[in-house]
Amino acid sequence: MAQKSSHAPVGETATHVVPYPAAKLPSEGGSGHDAHQLEEGHVPMPEEIQYDTARVEKIYRKLDFRIIPAFWVLYFLCSAIRSNIGIAQTMNKNVHHDLVSVLGLTPRDLSTALALFYVAYVLFDLPSNLIMSRLSPRAWMARIVFAVGIIGCCFTAVKAPWSVKFLRFLLGFVIAGMWPGMSYYLTLFYPPSRTGKRIGMYFTAAQLSAAVVGLVSAGFQEMDGIRGLTGFQWMFLVYGLLGIVLGIALLFWLPDRPLAPGEKRVRHKYLSWLPTSPEALTGEDALIHYQDLKRVYHSRPWNMKDLWYVLIDWRMWPLVLMYFGVVGVGIGTQLYGSVIIASINPNFSGITVSLLFAPIWMMDFLAILISTPLADRFHKYRWVFFCAGCVIQIVGLIIVTFALSNDWARYGGLLIIGFGLGPTVPNCMAWTNEIFQKRHGEVGVAAASALVSGLGNLGSITTTYALYTGWPEDAKKGPHQYRKSNYTMIGILAVSIASTILLAVLLRIFGTEPSRRYVANSGSSDGEEIIDGAALRERQMRGFGGRLGRKKN
Repeated sequence: MAQKSSHAPVGETATHVVPYPAAKLPSEGGSGHDAHQLEEGHVPMPEEIQYDTARVEKIYRKLDFRIIPAFWVLYFLCSAIRSNIGIAQTMNKNVHHDLVSVLGLTPRDLSTALALFYVAYVLFDLPSNLIMSRLSPRAWMARIVFAVGIIGCCFTAVKAPWSVKFLRFLLGFVIAGMWPGMSYYLTLFYPPSRTGKRIGMYFTAAQLSAAVVGLVSAGFQEMDGIRGLTGFQWMFLVYGLLGIVLGIALLFWLPDRPLAPGEKRVRHKYLSWLPTSPEALTGEDALIHYQDLKRVYHSRPWNMKDLWYVLIDWRMWPLVLMYFGVVGVGIGTQLYGSVIIASINPNFSGITVSLLFAPIWMMDFLAILISTPLADRFHKYRWVFFCAGCVIQIVGLIIVTFALSNDWARYGGLLIIGFGLGPTVPNCMAWTNEIFQKRHGEVGVAAASALVSGLGNLGSITTTYALYTGWPEDAKKGPHQYRKSNYTMIGILAVSIASTILLAVLLRIFGTEPSRRYVANSGSSDGEEIIDGAALRERQMRGFGGRLGRKKN
């Protein structure tokens, strides 16, 4: 039957099709008939949100086209600008036009510059995400990319070690909030249980960026000396200009937060000069999305008391430890993977080492494509996917450490590490979204994703400066080179696994119901959370659904 929507914009009439009769939501511990319906994959819904799952899926795919490619490109480019300092250290080294030779950098200068980036990143991750939640998310994300492009261009003019350190700190400052901001932005358009796959989609940009930057650097090295610039200066300049152009383009492409039907967009007085962007959804699509994700449309402005409730929620800190371990191993592998390969067989040429390094990230890419859609479909077992990834990494590290008689087996261990990395970061961020949106609303997602990302990145500092070449005793040549560093990596992964299991057990005991303090502070008289279409579906897992011939939800 067709039904007029009570949420249609003034002066318009919208209709939608209700595919089956309305039914009451089964209460917890309800009748056996209700329980049977849930087991069969059918979730009864109130009439106003009762849409066929296939219709809802079509809307989310439409949002994918609008959001995910833009996020992929911005993450690819920002990752390239952030990491190209590494390849700049070897570009045109044969003629002493590399970054180290031109600026006279010492190893201490380089390590300090890299550390300052993470210091700024950790300090400003949370403030950036909170500002983004107050202002236009679209404008703030574009601001981040535009500013990263500006700083990237400024690297062209570096003349002394202090300028590299200063610009790396500024780069960390302006890029802070990008990764958690992307995660928060997704929750404005998707239910948290659907964000893991989307995070994985654009997370692959980092893996491909690492490979492409190395390949493209060959072309920049051919430009060495043109108009008085070295090859690495051309690289900094071109990537920076691309970042500026992309930052401007995002203002015209990314949609702002969605509005409830009939609601008019009120622009912040400080953002009135910005260009407008087309709405993400219109017509019946917008109505269905509203019914499916009401919690986003009716979120209230947060205050400092709300933020405090997020900070003291114990559920955040196991997530921080989870992220600490996996991002530490990920960055350690990214920075020292080539060093480990070279130590496996000292006879490998530089070109061979570079060629063997790339497949590690192709394995990571493959694991993301395989694991994140499954983790979304079985979102109640997201912790299992995370732990499985950590265990796979531990197996890889053990092979690298002990398979001393077979060089290719040790290299295979590195490929296993890369594959294990795939399920970890996207699932950690998606689980954060799931827990804290339900517990604390929008401020919960904004603050928790920033703190998990920011504080978790302390693991990057640990593995970068305390292990491998940063541990002189462990870096000595011999069959046991880097063994203690590998042990440390295994140890922090064990901490991640223990934190994951602990959180899963505690959530089973205490749950993730909306915080009583948050509800009380909202002034709600009934203390009820908003139950929308997506929330009803999240009470059960989608599983394989119709993809393997089973009944659709």
